[in-house]
Amino acid sequence: FQRCVGMDALNSLHSTTFEMDEKHGTEYHKRLLEFIKMVQHENLVIGGAMTDVKGDRSKGPTEQEDPDLFLRIIERDDKGVYISGAKAHQTGCVNSHWMIVMPAIRLTEADKDYAVVGAIPVDAPGITYIYGRQSCDTRSMEPGDMDQGNSQFSGQEAMVIFDRAFIPNELIFMDGEYEFASMLIERFTCYHRRSYVCKTGVGDVLIGAAASIADYNGVPKVSHIKDKLVEMTHLNESIYGTGIASSYQSQKMKSGVWQNDEMLANVCKHNVTRFPYQIGRFAQDIAGGLMVTLPSEAEFRSPETGPLLKKYLKGRKGVDVENKMRILRLIENMTMGRNAVGYLTESMHG
Repeated sequence: FQRCVGMDALNSLHSTTFEMDEKHGTEYHKRLLEFIKMVQHENLVIGGAMTDVKGDRSKGPTEQEDPDLFLRIIERDDKGVYISGAKAHQTGCVNSHWMIVMPAIRLTEADKDYAVVGAIPVDAPGITYIYGRQSCDTRSMEPGDMDQGNSQFSGQEAMVIFDRAFIPNELIFMDGEYEFASMLIERFTCYHRRSYVCKTGVGDVLIGAAASIADYNGVPKVSHIKDKLVEMTHLNESIYGTGIASSYQSQKMKSGVWQNDEMLANVCKHNVTRFPYQIGRFAQDIAGGLMVTLPSEAEFRSPETGPLLKKYLKGRKGVDVENKMRILRLIENMTMGRNAVGYLTESMHG
């Protein structure tokens, strides 16, 4: 889970550090290659920490009333640098091994202290994680697993606070080269926007769930149901197609890494800000109102109310009522519950 952001960081840094070294005579690229060898040898997961909290969006880093609203170097010695600030919306950071911190916006010469890229273990001293809240997240504390919707796999996000966290010299991949910040960001987002083909895998599950509930209700061959499932599939594969096309149209960079096509990556991203919401709307339409009024698993297991639910929630012959309830909870989970964070809102803002 969540290897994409680290992969995008490593790939974009591969070419950017090479070109920084070419201009400034630094050794960032060599350091990065050594880090990549270690990561690959130990099979580690990397979280990409790019999104600063930003404060007043009309102002740059050095113009903020509080300088910590963008991550920056606050101190250095002969062994490395100390950083302070915060990174927001860090999906998967809690189950990663390392983070790579990066700038979030184009920088000027006045912002040199903010032009820092480095790798840091997730459990390094000076790092605090404030865990995010999600819709329906307390259901995981209740007995059973039906009401969770997806009991085995779910996302988690956190705000990450850095308070004098240390990065040693050998793990610093940018230190003051502010003019390369925008290059890194543009290349990173180019990779990451095509990586949203992952949402089509989630979309496949949602389309399957919608088809299943239609079948459970006895209407799999009704024309408007089939039309909606076809449209859901069309939208889903349109996301997938542009992402794959972006990879296919890659070009080799000076460093030897391949950079995917920027236009097609942005079309993929544009699609993914819209189509999952439309797919989710169709899924809710097919599911019906029971998706949000369904009694709890505790009621289903109750000797008093359970038999009533099994009697009155029955669909077509041969379908277990529990299966019907589980599919409804899955659709709820993906379109407005815990996993809607990753499927819908992250598709818009990620």
